[in-house]
Amino acid sequence: MTVPAKTLDGHGFLNVVSRSEFAALLASFAPLATEDAPLEQALGRVLACALPAPEDLPATARACMDGYALAARDVFGATETNPAYVDCVADLRIDWHQAGQGSGTGRDVRLAPGQAARIPTGGSLPHGADAVVMVEYTGQLGAANPEIIETIEVRRSAAPGENVMLPGEDVRLGDTALPAGRTLRAQDIGLLAALGVTDIKTGRRPRVGVLSTGDELVPAQATPRPGQIRDVNSAALCCLAVEAGAEAFALGIIPDDLPRLTKALADALAVNDVVLLSGGSSLGARDHTNAAILAQAGAAILAHGIAMSPGKPTILARIGAKAVIGLPGQVTSAQVIMAVLVKPFLRHLAGDASALSVAPPLFVAELSRNIASKPGREDFVRVRLEARDGAIPLAHPVLGKSGLLKTLLEADGLIAVPANAEGLYKGALCPVWPL
Repeated sequence: MTVPAKTLDGHGFLNVVSRSEFAALLASFAPLATEDAPLEQALGRVLACALPAPEDLPATARACMDGYALAARDVFGATETNPAYVDCVADLRIDWHQAGQGSGTGRDVRLAPGQAARIPTGGSLPHGADAVVMVEYTGQLGAANPEIIETIEVRRSAAPGENVMLPGEDVRLGDTALPAGRTLRAQDIGLLAALGVTDIKTGRRPRVGVLSTGDELVPAQATPRPGQIRDVNSAALCCLAVEAGAEAFALGIIPDDLPRLTKALADALAVNDVVLLSGGSSLGARDHTNAAILAQAGAAILAHGIAMSPGKPTILARIGAKAVIGLPGQVTSAQVIMAVLVKPFLRHLAGDASALSVAPPLFVAELSRNIASKPGREDFVRVRLEARDGAIPLAHPVLGKSGLLKTLLEADGLIAVPANAEGLYKGALCPVWPL
């Protein structure tokens, strides 16, 4: 699907593809190499290979509740009116350093029949115990002799294993703790810490450089003169790339000057895996993205145009193993393309094999009103979501002029009108891309 460079003059050609075709082109880029990441830097990275558990978790039977560890058979049939009685002979602590006279850890205490031990949440069960009775179902009667701490009245029976985390109940030694391709969340990091795993092989985070183009642009901190506007896309696109797990770098504003853009692009490609060019992707006389790309050694433009709105004049090029994506300068168009295609692409580069699946995101919403669309292109409509008790959310279309930022600020997500449809009816169930 590569377009030979000689057929392109930078201004008069569009190679329009569907969204699924564009996604397939993105998927043709190989994921980045793997690297070892320390645990504290692994959040959001993609696990490169399955991780077997190096030990049982938990390593020993542990209490889920504060209470008394005992043998379930000793309190069989206990009730409020017919309680059982056991002797508390130890006050357990979680670690050795806290253990004092009359106390210890579950690892150094053995219970005889009819005995119990006071135990905190997370404490190891003593030998001879197979259940924990919550303290709420007990009463303390004092000590009948100096060899025990106190006699305990138990007003409820317990089953073996009740209120107990069994050895290996989270994960057993040698079993897969986390599968390859998993994007690591905080809870995954917690599991790895519990297993003592402190270095993880993950996909490398993509390095993304963002170049904004246009004579009219000034930095966000500048005061625009007549005919100028502040650069929105540098900051916004970097943030969206970071949300996708990349490292992102704003590389400045380049005026509508082909030699300067060509050099800036070459410099960006030297140190980044992906370069996002904001603006200059349309067919105007001052839109130089095509020409700047083709001036790079070995460049091939894979697509110039996507049959979707907003975002049609998007460019995808390959330069060696690196990707250049020319995004519309219009803020809404650029952010829609980022949400639907570029963020999944960055996850793909980081090692998430399913990131570019054509299947849409994780939830659906019910359309609150009819919306019209032009057939022949996939139309992405911004929507505000309304939660409803016992029902799927309502999706309210957010309408407004295409250049207004408020339509993005008010929107929670996007819904797609298929290219072969003239719109969607009220009540339609629509997949939602979160924004």
